[in-house]
Amino acid sequence: MKGARARVTRDRLSRAAAQLRHSAGLRVLPPRVACFQWRARRLALRTGDSFSLISATRPRDLSILLELAAGRRAVVELGTAPGWTAIALALADPGREVLTYDPIDRVQRERYMALVTPEVARRITFVNEPGLSGPLDAREVEMLYIDSDHSRETTIAELRAWRRVLAPGALVVLDDYTHPEFPGVREAVRELSLQGHPRGTLFVHTP
Repeated sequence: MKGARARVTRDRLSRAAAQLRHSAGLRVLPPRVACFQWRARRLALRTGDSFSLISATRPRDLSILLELAAGRRAVVELGTAPGWTAIALALADPGREVLTYDPIDRVQRERYMALVTPEVARRITFVNEPGLSGPLDAREVEMLYIDSDHSRETTIAELRAWRRVLAPGALVVLDDYTHPEFPGVREAVRELSLQGHPRGTLFVHTP
C-alpha cells in the first residue's frame, strides 16, 4: 500500500513539474498566444488528448514561427493536427487569415476553437485535404508552413503544388528539419537545392 501511494505521489509530482516547465516556456510567446496555449494544454490533459500534447508545436519553435510570420497576413499551414498552431498564428495578428490543410478531420479541434473568440475563429479556414492538393484559388500566400507527414516525397510534392501562389518575398518554413526521425524534410531541401537557413528545428526558405 505504501509503495502504491509513493508511486501516485511521484506521478503527481512529475506531472506538476512538467506543467511548471511548460508554463515557464510560454514566456517566449505573445500574451494572447501564451494564454491560449496554457488553456489548450489544460484542456488536453483533462480530456486525455495525448495526441495534441505530443503533436503540438513546442513554445520555442512556435515563438520562432510567429516571429517569421510578423507582418504576413496570408498564411497557409500544411498539417493542422489539433489546430493549436493555426490558432496561435491567428491570435498573433488580428489582420491575419490562416488557411490550414489536413486530410484528417480531428474532432478535438472544435474543443480548442471554442477557447478563442468568434473573431479569431472566423480568420481560420480548415481544409480537409492533403497539402499536396494545392491552393483553392490563385490568391497569393505570404508564408507557407509545412508540418505534414515529413516524408521526402510528400514535402517535394507540397512545395511544387504551392510555389505558383507564393507572393514576392514570401517565406517557406519547414518543420522538423533537424529532427533525426524525419530525414525526409532535409532530403527534400537538398534534392530541390532550396536556399535558406535553419532556425531552431525549422528550415526557412525564401523562393
